[in-house]
Amino acid sequence: MQSIIQSIKLAVTSLRANLARTSLTTLGIVIGIATVIVVFSAGAGIQSLILGQIETFGTNIIETEVKVPTGKTGAAAASQSGVAMAQGVQITTLTLKDMDSIDKLPNIKESYAGILNQDEASYENQFHKVSLLGTNASYMDIDKSQIDYGRFFTDDEDKSLAQVVVLGSGIKEKLFGDSNPLGKKIRLHKSKFTIVGVMKPRGAAGFMNFDDYIYIPIRTLQKKIMGINHVLYIVSEVKDMSIADETADDIRAVLRENHHITDPAKDDFRVSTMTEMMNTLNTVMNAITLLLLAIVAISLVVGGVGIMNVMYVVVTERTAEIGLRKAVGAKYADIMLQFLIESVIVTVIGGVIGIFFGILFSFLISYGANSYGLDWQFSIPLRAFVVALGFSAVFGILFGIYPARKAAKMDPIEALRNE
Repeated sequence: MQSIIQSIKLAVTSLRANLARTSLTTLGIVIGIATVIVVFSAGAGIQSLILGQIETFGTNIIETEVKVPTGKTGAAAASQSGVAMAQGVQITTLTLKDMDSIDKLPNIKESYAGILNQDEASYENQFHKVSLLGTNASYMDIDKSQIDYGRFFTDDEDKSLAQVVVLGSGIKEKLFGDSNPLGKKIRLHKSKFTIVGVMKPRGAAGFMNFDDYIYIPIRTLQKKIMGINHVLYIVSEVKDMSIADETADDIRAVLRENHHITDPAKDDFRVSTMTEMMNTLNTVMNAITLLLLAIVAISLVVGGVGIMNVMYVVVTERTAEIGLRKAVGAKYADIMLQFLIESVIVTVIGGVIGIFFGILFSFLISYGANSYGLDWQFSIPLRAFVVALGFSAVFGILFGIYPARKAAKMDPIEALRNE
């Protein structure tokens, strides 16, 4: 123990004697460790942001969406389906009849379907490109959206193909400013639609900015604008979430029967519970974090090589000192320990400074995100500090071993001749 304390004192004295060099040596470690903290903090912030946005759709729901049949299952199927749909492949087999079948299941309270389209909305001399969200009346019972004034369209209006719409708060401001739009008509797809309500501001969720949507009865959008019969997704409210997985299996069975599918690998739909969505999100975020840490490790290796080079120079400069210590009885382990401790101290100091700057940068990122209206929580997981300090110590040892061994193996007589 006395030997370790003495080695630490010698290491600190040596580092203080070359403060400028010590500071430059730690720079690479500081940058690497600060990046580790930022990666973990940003990962936690993004995860909480996405989870919060998912929860805005409700926590007691099951979502059914179209999927391109690939003949495969699992992640490979999801990946190939996503690529195919990005290339323009359309699946037209999911319909409102499927929603009616799902609603008959005992654990389903009610459902709404959805389909998206883009069009130009006009009022007097105002023209704006808008997103249309076709859905049915039960949307307001399940989703977290709220009416600001006016009303949402009814089930009867949907079934009768009524030409009524509800405006998102953003598109209302663009077309009407501060004036009341209720009862007024806008033009969509060469037809006039009566405004019956305006939604409360909600903001963006993922890539969807609900404030810029125009809500329209789904059958009206299908028949009078798009000329289609299918939907993109169905969201179902579950009565008892404890049996959500079993209910999801029931939905799959119903849809396979409706779509005449006997092989699950050929499903043209995907059914997901909230638990599955969140587990998928956690898996993706963990994979991204590991990838970023692997990239960060490269910068830490560069910083570690810099430490090794500097320690090698230090050993050369202190050759006479090493010879003198060995001449008066210092053993191989004593010299080895002294230079290893010196290397570890440099990296740990760099790690502590890096943690400080990492916290600072993480806070600035959180502040900037919140200033743009994102619900970004500033948090740094405990494992971030463990990984940061662990990296510092490990790299200090790994890159300090070679210079320390070189010092410890010196012949005292040859070393003293350098004085």
